[in-house]
Amino acid sequence: MRWLKRSRIAVLWLVLCLGLGLFLSSHVVPDVSAIPREEYERLETFTNILAIVRKNYVDDVNTKELLTGAINGMLHSMDPHSAYLTPELYKELQMDTQGKFGGLGIEITVKDGVLTVVSPIEDTPAYRAGVKPGDQIFKIEDDFTKDMTLVEAVRRLRGPNGSKVTIAIRREGVPDFLTFTLVRDTIRVQSVRSRALEEGYGYIRLAQFQERSDRDMQKALEKLRSEKGGLKGLVLDLRNNPGGLLTQAVRVADLFLDSGLIVYTEGRLESQRQKYFARKEGTWNDFPMVALVNGGSASASEIVAGALQDHKRAVVLGTKTFGKGSVQTILPLDDNSALRLTTARYYTPKGRSIQATGIVPDIVMDNVPVQEAKVEERKRPTLREENLPGHLENQKEQKAKPAQPQSEESRDSDPQLKRALELLKGWDVFKQLVQRKAA
Repeated sequence: MRWLKRSRIAVLWLVLCLGLGLFLSSHVVPDVSAIPREEYERLETFTNILAIVRKNYVDDVNTKELLTGAINGMLHSMDPHSAYLTPELYKELQMDTQGKFGGLGIEITVKDGVLTVVSPIEDTPAYRAGVKPGDQIFKIEDDFTKDMTLVEAVRRLRGPNGSKVTIAIRREGVPDFLTFTLVRDTIRVQSVRSRALEEGYGYIRLAQFQERSDRDMQKALEKLRSEKGGLKGLVLDLRNNPGGLLTQAVRVADLFLDSGLIVYTEGRLESQRQKYFARKEGTWNDFPMVALVNGGSASASEIVAGALQDHKRAVVLGTKTFGKGSVQTILPLDDNSALRLTTARYYTPKGRSIQATGIVPDIVMDNVPVQEAKVEERKRPTLREENLPGHLENQKEQKAKPAQPQSEESRDSDPQLKRALELLKGWDVFKQLVQRKAA
């Protein structure tokens, strides 16, 4: 067993050196005396296993790959959103926030070991092909995705523009697998789109929170106000918005709020406890709003919906949101890789944690007309944060608002939008009646 002893010593030195490099890259010097003895013993167990694998595994193994796998396993055991980002993935993440990246255009997560779609991004290959929230991706090309890490899945789905990738999807209520052959493309997400619904009533679709989302939102509002009839009411569409930058969520909410708390975060460190407030300057608050949400609305979009709801600035309409109420911090490392680590939970102005709970709309309403709803559409469950293995628990219990009865809707293609416009027009009529009585 002399070889094992030598290997253990070599691997131990390797692990300690890697650990020291990680600490130095984070500018933190560990207090060695504060580390319990049992943790050293567990580290020794790890080096023993690593040495045995390197010596006895059926094929030659790459120590770097083994350590990367161990790091990913450690992070994945804590929650679904913490991950180690290789230099390539870290570079792609930086491109994502700028609204331009290569791939299929889907936000994905891992549920019960199965790769699952949170939301397709509008006007992308996946969206145009008909991929839906809640779809389970069982195969990428010839490889099953069972127990595949999220990082590995992203790597396999992305690739050069024009290249093809075939995925096999299981959809609730559909007996057979659905096969999609998608052509990868450069995904350019247009964060904000706007149009007039009727004279005086505007619609803004916010697809994702990117670096320029607040400025694009400002321009859209100015354009709507300049059109005939001005801006008497606004529908803000956050459906299937997977989130994005926290700072942008704060700035977008600030556009519609003139004072008060927008969101606050709580973590173990003082630096992770932050409060974000609205400013009066530049506020658009002279018209009623309806915010549309659904199970694909996650993270930053839930911050905005929660803030508007708590301040009674907007009526929230749709279905319960995804429930991702945790903050991930990107910690760059010296080799151009990075650590994406969950460091805090965020809370709405009234202290509601939406982690694994989501935002319950003021008016709960599906977007499938009652008369035309198919059996499989009614039964298909919506993927939410609470369904993910290892998700963070909601530390503050809260009572969800009771779902209001779903009314009979027309056969329009977007009943939720139709209902939102009706609410805005009704509000305008009510305001006119109040003004007449006051006069």
